[in-house]
Amino acid sequence: MIRQLTIGVIQAAFDEDMHANHDKVEQFARKAAKDGANIILAPELFSAPYFCKTQDEDHFALAHPWADHPAVRHFRGVCKELRVTMPISIFEKQGPHYFNSLVWIGADGEPVGLYRKSHIPDGPGYQEKFYFRPGDTGFQVFNISGARIGAGICWDQWFPECAREMALMGAEALLYPTAIGAEPQDATLDTAARWRRAMLGHAVSNVVPVAAANRIGDEEGQVFYGTSFICDHTGEVVAELGRAEEGVLTSSFDLDAIAKDRAAWGFFRDRRTDLY
Repeated sequence: MIRQLTIGVIQAAFDEDMHANHDKVEQFARKAAKDGANIILAPELFSAPYFCKTQDEDHFALAHPWADHPAVRHFRGVCKELRVTMPISIFEKQGPHYFNSLVWIGADGEPVGLYRKSHIPDGPGYQEKFYFRPGDTGFQVFNISGARIGAGICWDQWFPECAREMALMGAEALLYPTAIGAEPQDATLDTAARWRRAMLGHAVSNVVPVAAANRIGDEEGQVFYGTSFICDHTGEVVAELGRAEEGVLTSSFDLDAIAKDRAAWGFFRDRRTDLY
């Protein structure tokens, strides 16, 4: 029996209406499930506009304990109905602490686990250190639909150490929910191509499929560039969206065939941990 994983990726624009944002993601999730997806990825912090552009203490009101977060409550029912798994990106409040987190919801509607973003950016238009503590969960890999799946969150996706650590934990696919676009300090700087190339490198070096879900749209002058994609374990892009279109991607993978290829390449056999 083939161990097949079908990944769905959602790309969309979001506004101030949290319930409308959740409904939009739900409708795209329904399409992905209809197309055969058994794990579905939405963009980073999709409950609201990307609020980290500036430092505004009022935005802390958007955070909730993970179990009570409106997005988690909403998508528990969706996942149970559709029999799919979704990593849900939220602004999490834990006591006096705040995190950028992923709550994994299984196909039975029950939480599978929690990952808190490890790498927190701090720069023009992406002032996340004002809002989030560095994650304290360590990297996480979960048993999902008969596969081992890992995920990083946005800035995590630039770090090869993050991808490699999850691969060493047995990850058979890597997912990255994202909110990235314009660089306010330099209107000529477009990072879309290098953003994608960084993750294609993770796919090649770890011999795993990689999927990234980005938002689109102009949020008070900050334009998010979409270009969400799924690539295979060779780094070949097998499904992609443009810079301004909402939509859903799906792609299926034979995990046993990929495991055979991974073993043959020897990237893990030939590691020299005595040197690094």
